[in-house]
Amino acid sequence: MRRAALAILACAMTALAPTFAAGWDVGALMALLRANPAGRAHFVETKEITSLLDRPLESSGELTFTPPDRLEKHVTSPGDERLVADRERLVIEQGGRRQELLLADYPQVAVLIESIRATLAGDRAALERTYTLQLSGDAPAWRLVLKPRDAAAAKLVTRVTIEGSQARVQRVAVEQADGDRSLMRIIP
Repeated sequence: MRRAALAILACAMTALAPTFAAGWDVGALMALLRANPAGRAHFVETKEITSLLDRPLESSGELTFTPPDRLEKHVTSPGDERLVADRERLVIEQGGRRQELLLADYPQVAVLIESIRATLAGDRAALERTYTLQLSGDAPAWRLVLKPRDAAAAKLVTRVTIEGSQARVQRVAVEQADGDRSLMRIIP
């Protein structure tokens, strides 16, 4: 029995050895992401808003990130909308109207923006101020799960799951406490 347990433990350690040997952890992921220059990508987002809609709502457009803290989401379908988070401000342009907000006044929006912005910037400290981080996988296929630390934020967002490969974010899934969900697929 003891030999079998030791054999299982040895196999498990052997299976995990490449991950540890390569130094794959949250710090390594953040270093990869931090090394990324500014970027632009296409996105397709599906939102399930159970309290309002019978079926998911799909939108698409372009994301632009300028490190360390400028994130622009330009929705081109089904309509035209632009959201620009730049430092502590959020600008929303829709239907010919422009609205500027301070993110500090809208913590439920700020927590979501920061999850994406800080991940893209490789800013571990910013992520850890708001979330607990759990990384699984390896550099070619990783998954970072963010869970809000603050009880008030957890009443809005239960988790943000970000998946990618190497220094590229490919998917961002948000689960809200009210059951609503969104999944953004990011295509270079």
